[in-house]
Amino acid sequence: MARKQYPLRIDPKVWDAVQRWADDEMRSANGQVEWILRDALRRAGRLPGAENGAERGEEDGQDRT
Repeated sequence: MARKQYPLRIDPKVWDAVQRWADDEMRSANGQVEWILRDALRRAGRLPGAENGAERGEEDGQDRT
């Protein structure tokens, strides 16, 4: 799958928090940002396709797999 590159301007304290979270989850910071965005889109019912948890009744954010 092709990835879109996007320069991100972000507060250094926020980036440090994302990096720490990524380290805890054994992800890259870039992967963590993508996970955070995908999760937020899923929760808001805005992620198209089968990955949209709201379409599967997961509005509360709980993973039922």
